[in-house]
Amino acid sequence: MNVFSSIWFLAQNPISNYWHKATDRTFSGIYHVNAFDLMMMIPYFIVLIILAVYGLHRYWLVYDYYKYRKNVPGPPPEATAWPRVTVQLPIFNERYVIERLVEAVSRFDYPPELLDIQVLDDSTDETCEVARACVERHAAQGIPISYIHRSNREGYKAGALENGLKTARGEFVAIFDADFIPGSDFLRRTIPYFQNPKIGMAQTRWTYLNRDYSLLTQVETILLDGHFVVEHGARSRRGTFFNFNGTAGVWRRAAIDSAGGWEHDTLTEDTDLSYRAQLKGWKFLYLPNIECASELPVDMNGFKAQQARWAKGLMQTAKKILPQVFRSNVPWHVKAEAFFHLTANISYPLMVLFSAMLLPAMIVRFYQGWFQMLLIDLPLFLASTCSISSFYLVAQKELRPKTWWRTFFYMPFVMATGIGISIRNAKAVLEALFGIKSEFARTPKFKIEGKKDTFVAKKYRNKAGWMPYAEILLGIYFACTVVYAITNQNFATIPFLLLFVWGYLYTGFMSLGQTYFAHLRFGVNAPEMRPASSGAPGF
Repeated sequence: MNVFSSIWFLAQNPISNYWHKATDRTFSGIYHVNAFDLMMMIPYFIVLIILAVYGLHRYWLVYDYYKYRKNVPGPPPEATAWPRVTVQLPIFNERYVIERLVEAVSRFDYPPELLDIQVLDDSTDETCEVARACVERHAAQGIPISYIHRSNREGYKAGALENGLKTARGEFVAIFDADFIPGSDFLRRTIPYFQNPKIGMAQTRWTYLNRDYSLLTQVETILLDGHFVVEHGARSRRGTFFNFNGTAGVWRRAAIDSAGGWEHDTLTEDTDLSYRAQLKGWKFLYLPNIECASELPVDMNGFKAQQARWAKGLMQTAKKILPQVFRSNVPWHVKAEAFFHLTANISYPLMVLFSAMLLPAMIVRFYQGWFQMLLIDLPLFLASTCSISSFYLVAQKELRPKTWWRTFFYMPFVMATGIGISIRNAKAVLEALFGIKSEFARTPKFKIEGKKDTFVAKKYRNKAGWMPYAEILLGIYFACTVVYAITNQNFATIPFLLLFVWGYLYTGFMSLGQTYFAHLRFGVNAPEMRPASSGAPGF
């Protein structure tokens, strides 16, 4: 290509034309760039580009998932001798589900003389009596189970697990949260994989007892399936680091000890330990064919609290672990994946910032013309938003090949819910970045297994605080942007804007409604009605 051809190409380049049009004062009475436009558009595009980069990373995970499809664990060698296993059940105020959990674990098809079950109870309510009586009843039947109660809750869940290890006798440690129901063959299916001495942890896939309970639980199922199928699948197949999910997995005790044990300086102690162990050279296995049933949060406040805890904890882990990852000698693609994994929740404060800038940006972009919007804005929007749909659709197609197409009907609700929780999660992420500590607030469990079950008459409910009001205000703000789009005949943006309207109004009003009902039933001073920490507990 000669010089004249290059000049001609640059002259015809749409971006060059856009800049020329924006700065050319020949037709100054029509439009020209000004300080306000630059003040709005520069941060607008910076935020949009960052969101697009994380969106492209989702496409990359899907690519890795299919490219390395052959790198999945095969059947393990047949076990010739069974090792001793400690089963840890960390609980805190779980009176509705503790008996169900102990009953499930007591049915393990594993030599009882090689089993060591610990109920690690940090409860402060009647759960103590319920759990103790349950343990004594099963112990009298010959189940090797013990009850360990702490009164200080130091270190929260990580502290309870570490305390249990002081008396644990198992070479391996299986961990189950209170809302899980492992199958009787769980240990017999997972333990044989550890005949490879390099394996430090094996994670199984979660399934959900109450998936069809409500629209919220359907959305949660899609979000978690995306994590367990595509994220875990892609990372484990490629050989990059992935994390233990805090439950429904088995650890080699030596891996825990060599990594420094459980630490409680983050709210995601599971991810923290996972990265430290993998940096020590331990290999992790993801076993998607082994399932463990669980119970999804059924109230909006509980769901938002769970998501905020995960968002804050991952960002805390990023600050703590990423410097170690970058200094290590692991391959560059492992470092890159660790960065995207641990920092993904930065998208939440960026989403809130993007929300605030959207209306003035729409006004500026309207006067700049449709061509530039289609050329520049549309690809960035597609990269940052459509990747979400493809990510979760792939997961459903893998799990439910005959009915996955129904997920299309839920995708607007998935995206709207992700938008709706962005304020709560943004606050949690900012707290992590600025080192603001908060307590480990658990996710309430109500033993909801089917549509006939209800949680409205049960305690363990959290107040919503001020957050729903901010969400509702943002919903109203976006309703105004819809009105603006209609009056300026900018109809193509309306479906996208309606996601913001629905997302913020839905999560805000649901939180307020559930809090108001709990206030009427239990009174404002009920101990279970404390406001959930913003650092409390997928996209």
